[in-house]
Amino acid sequence: MEHYKTLQVFQKFPSSGVFHLNLNRPSQRNALSRDFFPEFSIALQSLDQNPNASVIVLSGTGDHFCSGIDIKTLNSIANDTGDRGRSGERLRRDIKYLQEAITAIERCRKPVIAAIKGACIGGGIDIVTACDIRYCSKDAFFSVKEVDMGLTADLGTLQRLPGIVGFGNAMELALSGRRFSGQEAKDLGLVSRVFGSKEELDEGVKIIAEGIAAKSPLAVTGTKAVLLRSRDSSVEQGLDYVATWNSSMLVSDDLMEAVSAHLQKRKPTFSKL
Repeated sequence: MEHYKTLQVFQKFPSSGVFHLNLNRPSQRNALSRDFFPEFSIALQSLDQNPNASVIVLSGTGDHFCSGIDIKTLNSIANDTGDRGRSGERLRRDIKYLQEAITAIERCRKPVIAAIKGACIGGGIDIVTACDIRYCSKDAFFSVKEVDMGLTADLGTLQRLPGIVGFGNAMELALSGRRFSGQEAKDLGLVSRVFGSKEELDEGVKIIAEGIAAKSPLAVTGTKAVLLRSRDSSVEQGLDYVATWNSSMLVSDDLMEAVSAHLQKRKPTFSKL
């Protein structure tokens, strides 16, 4: 398995199909360094291609999920000098490059579940809004912090958050930069459930992730792909896309295995993807 400076990839239970991807700079509250962005893309691509990986649980090592982008990273981006036009063009390409690392979560065929504890600030919000499912512990707190740093958030929060919590709520959170709790995140729809402790979060996410991993991998990856495509399409376009998708996927052995298992009152066994 690859070695990373900013990440940790491991499996707690080798037969489960659940892989853990941890932001791994606990002494910096998992702030996003320059090294994080290429490594994150590589790690997600590797897990996407790993037939043993069915579900990815994304969390942070230590007490916090992510405290945002590292100040050193911001300084390196901001301190470009020279011709203003060329500096601007380089900066635009750099921002697009950083955006791609976050979008890699959506490009990964496997579901990515965010398990959030402690701080989830700035770049942390960019990351979790790109995830497929989000849970947090009671101690979690959130902030769309970029406005307080003199920035317009540019790695996905302003594009994804409105579709999750509603346009008005996203506008209020992004303009105020205020801190909000795990319970408010649940009330807004940013997370699906709040667990009473970090231990309960880990156990609850384990049960959910293993449940998804036991399902047909073709059905799971297809559901993610169709939902993401439908999010940015009209209903008619989304229906057309899923009809085309299932015209090839419904002929798989997974459907027959699921039906047989249901009739025989047993757990289905699916081939790896």
